[in-house]
Amino acid sequence: MTVPPPQPPDRAEAGRPPRGTATPRPLGRDGEIDRITRCLTRQPGGPQSLLLLGEEGIGRTTLLRHVRDLATAHGMRVLSAAGWTADRRHARACLRQLLAPVLDEVPALPDRHGRVLTAALDPAREDALPDDAQVRAAVLALLDRLAGFSPLLVTVDDAHDCDPAFLDALCAGARSLTGRAVRLLLTARGDAPPPGSPPDMERLHLDPLGVPAAAALLDRLPAPPTGRRRLEILEEAAGNPLALVELGRRAPVPARAGLTGAGPARRPFTAHAFGARLDGLPPRTGRALLYAAAAAPGESVAALMAALDTDDLTVWAPAEAAGLVTLAEDRVVFRHPLARSAAFARCPADARHRAHRDLARTVARPQEAARHRAAATLGTSEPVAAALEDSAWRRGDAVEAARALERAARLSPRPRERTRRLAEALVAAQAVGDPAWVRDLYGCFVREATDPEHAADDAFTSGGTTEGATIPGRTAGDATGPRRSADSTTAPEVGSDTTAPDAGTTTAGPAPDATTALRPSVGDARLACAAAGALASVLSQESGQREAVDVLTNVAEHIPEAGRPVGLVVAALAAGVAFQSGLPEHRETLATLLDRAPETTSSPPPQPPGAGLLGRLDTPDAQQALHAFATTVVRPPAAVHRLPDLGRPHSALHDAPDALIRRLTVAMVAYHADEADVRLAELRKADAHLAASRAFGVRAWSVLALLDTLVATGRFAEAESLVREAADEAAVLRLPRLRADLEAQALTLLALRGTLPPEPWLTPAVWRAVSLEENRATHARLLRARGLAAITLGDWDESWRQLRELFTADGSPLHPFLSPRSITELAVAAQRTGRSAEVVPILARIGADQGERPSTRMTLLLHHATALTGPDHDAEQHYQLALVNHEADRWPWARAHARLDYAVWLRRHRRTVEARRQLTGVLETAERLGAGALAAAAARQLRACGAARTPRTGGPLEQLTAQQRQIVQLAADGLSNREIGEQLFLSPRTVGSHLYQVYPKLGVSRRHQLRDLLEDG
Repeated sequence: MTVPPPQPPDRAEAGRPPRGTATPRPLGRDGEIDRITRCLTRQPGGPQSLLLLGEEGIGRTTLLRHVRDLATAHGMRVLSAAGWTADRRHARACLRQLLAPVLDEVPALPDRHGRVLTAALDPAREDALPDDAQVRAAVLALLDRLAGFSPLLVTVDDAHDCDPAFLDALCAGARSLTGRAVRLLLTARGDAPPPGSPPDMERLHLDPLGVPAAAALLDRLPAPPTGRRRLEILEEAAGNPLALVELGRRAPVPARAGLTGAGPARRPFTAHAFGARLDGLPPRTGRALLYAAAAAPGESVAALMAALDTDDLTVWAPAEAAGLVTLAEDRVVFRHPLARSAAFARCPADARHRAHRDLARTVARPQEAARHRAAATLGTSEPVAAALEDSAWRRGDAVEAARALERAARLSPRPRERTRRLAEALVAAQAVGDPAWVRDLYGCFVREATDPEHAADDAFTSGGTTEGATIPGRTAGDATGPRRSADSTTAPEVGSDTTAPDAGTTTAGPAPDATTALRPSVGDARLACAAAGALASVLSQESGQREAVDVLTNVAEHIPEAGRPVGLVVAALAAGVAFQSGLPEHRETLATLLDRAPETTSSPPPQPPGAGLLGRLDTPDAQQALHAFATTVVRPPAAVHRLPDLGRPHSALHDAPDALIRRLTVAMVAYHADEADVRLAELRKADAHLAASRAFGVRAWSVLALLDTLVATGRFAEAESLVREAADEAAVLRLPRLRADLEAQALTLLALRGTLPPEPWLTPAVWRAVSLEENRATHARLLRARGLAAITLGDWDESWRQLRELFTADGSPLHPFLSPRSITELAVAAQRTGRSAEVVPILARIGADQGERPSTRMTLLLHHATALTGPDHDAEQHYQLALVNHEADRWPWARAHARLDYAVWLRRHRRTVEARRQLTGVLETAERLGAGALAAAAARQLRACGAARTPRTGGPLEQLTAQQRQIVQLAADGLSNREIGEQLFLSPRTVGSHLYQVYPKLGVSRRHQLRDLLEDG
């Protein structure tokens, strides 16, 4: 036969997908893609062959498809095959798939290999088939030829369904062509490699998606679920992409009105590949799987067996053999989320109800028993509703509590109880933090409060969502995002064009006026206030501060009737909104709400909704703390005087009935008072409690204060970890304003660390969703972050431009609390750009606002800024006043910053020895904190002083820190602890502590031995 000449490289187009059809980058797989890319591009350490393992639906095929597009973009020829169970009955089926695009290359092979492949690939031939060794050699020859034209990628999806001889041929080829540009990528189901793959092949296991990526994938569906059902799907799917898609498609279609948000299903559940496995099980095993699916994950085998009325454990054996479940540690664990869903959904309704009734008798936990009773109840039932309500907060989990209370409201036959439980469910859903869920329940509450009988006939019997409820402050059709005024401000240089809101947000339509809708009947004022507070909270988290204040103002007339505890809770919510907005008119509204809270009541009022999480809100201590927090926001400097009156909670507070609410409010007062120790201790404890309770809706109010404190006290690593954790939660719950705040905090940390990546530093879509004009706290954090970033990069004009916006033209702060904390950075930028005179009136304004006794931190910052911008002959006095108070050690970065600028001043006045002492301390502090930008600045100044850092030698002081070496040297010179402290701006106690620590390291026990030690060294 005639052998065609070798083809040019453009023949590599064979087997590639059509151009312009590149798959989108799979969500949450950046690490896996990077590792595969190292394989494709032959980067150092990259393998030549790779096996992707993972459970069904985990995204192996999607990732493989994306990798093929990447390979094509890199100029590689791609050959692909996919295993199929039926292929095992047909020899060479996978080989035919793989080589189909390059059959025209077979005649170019040597005759013996060409004949072997021609015979192996001809499905009509059944006699004289070549053996596996011959086929392996021929495949190797073909791959070698193809690799000579262009790099080659061979991919096989579902390799576990391919015949072993085919896999053996491919793997042998990959091993033999080590020096050629051939890459092999296989995928297989499960955790173990398929038979035929080499044991030394590098493996990459695909784990479930993280929650943020899973939420993003769910929201990409054409009609994504919202509210409670969205959170349930995320929990049930457990990060499996196929389960997310299947369960998301199965989510209910919104109906006209209702409580539960559960209308008719979009389509029957397909059960994917699990249907055949379930159909092949014995009836008794199918029934056992139904009971296991109906039970809560992790329910004991003993409870399941009791419900099944059998003790024969062999009932589970067929399901284990089919790979559907595993019995481990007295638990039945479904191997796949869709296996659980299919086992439940494929059974008839009467069987499902019977399973719930049987489980209600046998499960041990009261909350689970109540849930099963509710699932088996048709219509309404007060005993079942009461049991659900009683069990809602038993585990302290906000998500479970909100679900239980919502279901309890649906099962309540009496309108009054239904309304009360709806309010409780609404507050619990606000604690969870999902805005769509809160809006759904709020719409139901409005209808119940205005026309209970109509709601009972319509909302609670028809099912569906709350379409038609108007949210106060919004017009019809404008319920999906924050209200944007015509003069609202967007993030500087982030983007000014508007974008659509996050997908899946509940849309409100025409409805009765919300102001009258919340006008309650006698005795329900506290419920109206609780509902308004829950809605205002999520509006604030979404950036609608004006809308949130409108909602709270609408119920202000009910506060006297609701009682002092409810009034103070409303005022505390308004205080949080006013702090976030930073608008003077909102602080005035807060004062009005406080005035409406009655001082005393004739009889103790009922406990307001929300006690299940926050604890008792009607105790004297809780009310005192709530009042102190609200009044603190009106005038932040007064917090310094209010904190001592509250006392400092101790460990015994953990068991107090008002523990959490007191911790939160005391911590927030301490936050305004700049009492770092109190606020850090209490915020950490409260944050841990809220995280364990899955109450991010409440946690979101305190997490930024905790982050501010961690950053200000130099705990950068802890702050970075908290930013990542909170950002994931904010992305899942779709809280754009909080995401913006967290991005600003992340940029601040990068700037302080000196690890700024290339721009852009911020996500435009996040910032376009936030109205900065009514979110001045967010705006202030953004301006400081960008100002610090500019300082780190040495762009002083840009830093001035950003930081100057923290204050208005007349010198008043953009935000009354956050803006003054950036006065030192503004003074630094002003000094570097020759604008110091412009800062003087701002300093005077801040000093007047702080009063006669500013906090230790503000004293440090004000004296530091005055030293930078005031007359040079007064600078040293202000530097010393800034540093003399050793309590300022609680703010190590700010204090080290002041010492750095003082050292610069000393060096400029030719006092280099003193400057070196200051700079050594700055360098040690910066290295301890991980403040790379500050450390770099101190190192530059040390070199300018002629004392560049030298590597440590083997002397006696090698094991000491720079500051400890300074202290030892001065002590050896005969200085007392007080004299050393005065030179290094340390307290005598701190100096003594350092000496106590270094004596054992140096092998001395007395002060006088230090001189001899240094002389010998």
